[in-house]
Amino acid sequence: MKLQLLYSRVRKAIDDYHMIDKNDTIAIGLSGGKDSLTLLYALSGLRKFYTNNFKLIAIMVNLGYSEFETKKIEQLCKELDVPLTIVDTEISKILQLNSPENISCSLCAKLRKGALNAKAKELNCTKVAYAHHQDDVVETVMMSQIFEGHYYCFPPVTYLTSSDLTVIRPLIYVTEAEIKGFKNKYDLPVENNPCPKDGHSKREYVKQLLNQINRDNPGAKKRMFSALCSSTVDGWAKN
Repeated sequence: MKLQLLYSRVRKAIDDYHMIDKNDTIAIGLSGGKDSLTLLYALSGLRKFYTNNFKLIAIMVNLGYSEFETKKIEQLCKELDVPLTIVDTEISKILQLNSPENISCSLCAKLRKGALNAKAKELNCTKVAYAHHQDDVVETVMMSQIFEGHYYCFPPVTYLTSSDLTVIRPLIYVTEAEIKGFKNKYDLPVENNPCPKDGHSKREYVKQLLNQINRDNPGAKKRMFSALCSSTVDGWAKN
């Protein structure tokens, strides 16, 4: 995936769902993975020519694993002229104390987002950008049906009353395959996920299930995404 195509997809999502207002200060939640680094590239580039001027801050939450490494990511942030803040936590210890043999992905996500949002608020950010892509969207819809019995997906834009921040998801029109291609083309400094449950979660199960469905029925995932965009699910109707 070329940079200009990434800009185009991200800008369309931003415009379709009015994600960025003039003079916003946006925190990008960096995990060190391909998705958040692609989002960093996209927003740092758009910042130079987008109609509504906005500022960027990168925030990386250190979960406390010994394998946590940031040097290459720090260098990339310098090259892209995006200030980076690292938030040190003991989330890994909390997870192991809570359930050493069955770490809760939902608890981990809640703690990570809490640390990220708290730092974003402290830095006077108005919005937080999450790196959920199109495949994440479809997987979430499928997970809600299989495990919860209803049709749901996080919206492209979410206002958090508890922290007075707005979450935006500018990568919703970009597929995971395209992000992988972008990562390889631009040699993104991806760091390995130190989580012991990486690749062994309910989301990974649904990801593999959807990949099989898409192999048997080419284009199925895109059609599922299109169905969501034309549905009445909260937050997905375009203004």
